[in-house]
Amino acid sequence: MSTEPRINERIRVPEVRLVGPNGEQVGIVSIGDALKLAQESDLDLVEVAATARPPVCKLMDYGKFKYESAMKAREARRNQAHTIIKEIKLRPKIDPHDYETKKGHVVRFLKAGDKVKVTIMFRGREQSRPELGFRLLQRLAEDVTELGFVESQPKQDGRNMIMVIGPHKKKAEAKAERAAARARTGDGDPAQDDVSVGADMAGASEPQE
Repeated sequence: MSTEPRINERIRVPEVRLVGPNGEQVGIVSIGDALKLAQESDLDLVEVAATARPPVCKLMDYGKFKYESAMKAREARRNQAHTIIKEIKLRPKIDPHDYETKKGHVVRFLKAGDKVKVTIMFRGREQSRPELGFRLLQRLAEDVTELGFVESQPKQDGRNMIMVIGPHKKKAEAKAERAAARARTGDGDPAQDDVSVGADMAGASEPQE
C-alpha cells in the first residue's frame, strides 16, 4: 500500500481545508478553487491530513519537498552510530591499582559513546557477601558520573552482579568531537587513529581477573 500522499487531481473530495505555502490558513475551499490556486501559484496541492474532515491540503513544491526529505533522511542515516556495549569484569576485593586500570577503561569507553557492562565475579565465600560487589559498583558509578549514568541498576545474576553504565554523550557526538580535536591538533591520520583506539579498546574489554 502506497504511503505517498495524494496530490493535485488525485485528491477526490468536494472541499478541503487549505494551508498556504508559508503555513498560513486559507480556510475551507472547494477542491476546484484549491486546484486553481495551486496552478496559479505554480505549486502542487498536497493532502497532508487525509483523515481530517474536511481533509487538510497544503500548497507546496512537492518535488522539492520530496528531495529535501530524502536528503535529510540520508544525512540522519549517515550520522547514526550504533552504541556498542563494552564489558569490564572485576573481583569484589580488587586491589587499588587494578581498580584504577579498569576505571580508566570505563572512562575511555564512555568518552567514545559506548555503554559499559560492569560485572562483579564472586567466588567461593565471596558469594555470601554481595554487599561488597554492590559497594564497588556504586563507587565506580560515582567515579565516572561526569561521563555516564547508571542505566541498569546492580542486580545479581547467578554468581555475578551486573550493572550497565550509559554514556551522557551519544556515539555520533563523541565521534564528531574526536574528529574536531584531530582537526585542531592536526595529529595523525584519522583512519589510523580509529584503528589504534579500537584495538586498544578491544583488548581492554577482554575479561581480566
